[in-house]
Amino acid sequence: MNFKRRDLSGANLAGANLRNTNFHDARLVGARLGGADLTGANLNKADLSRAELAGATLREAMLYAANLDGAKLGGADLTEARMGVARLSRSDLSKATLKDTDLRKGRLAEATLAGANLDGAALDFAFLRGAQLAGASLRGARLMGIEAADAGLAGADLSGADASGANLRGADLSHAVLAGTILRRANLYGSRTEGAVFRATVMPDGTVSDP
Repeated sequence: MNFKRRDLSGANLAGANLRNTNFHDARLVGARLGGADLTGANLNKADLSRAELAGATLREAMLYAANLDGAKLGGADLTEARMGVARLSRSDLSKATLKDTDLRKGRLAEATLAGANLDGAALDFAFLRGAQLAGASLRGARLMGIEAADAGLAGADLSGADASGANLRGADLSHAVLAGTILRRANLYGSRTEGAVFRATVMPDGTVSDP
């Protein structure tokens, strides 16, 4: 199906089979897509702001430069989705699956990703200021140069993640797991680290914590 540049704002497509559908540059503001199957769909540059996508399947979907500000994606499966420079400010991605997802330079200010799975995800230079990632899994994730001042990462698992040059000023890292995490040149000023696990962690000054 081809909905390229179509205006489907407010449409009810909940539970629909939309695999490999072309929504390039389409307008889906406030659309209801909860539980829909959007595997492999082309949503590049689509406007999905305030859309309802809870429980939707977006595996390997293309969402480059898509607008998902304020969208509801709780429990959605975005495994290996391509979301470079996508906008997700104030979106709800609670318990969503974003394994090996490309979110490089994404805009996720004040997004909620509590309990989300971001293992192996690429978030290089993403904007995560004030984002909430309590209990999220970011094992092996690429976090180089992220802007995550005041982010909530309490209890998050960042084992093996590369956060070189990350700005984590004022972030809550209490009880986070930082085993094997690379924090070289990262800014941790004012961050909370009580109860955090530092094991073979590369610290901001390049030293390695005790194994």
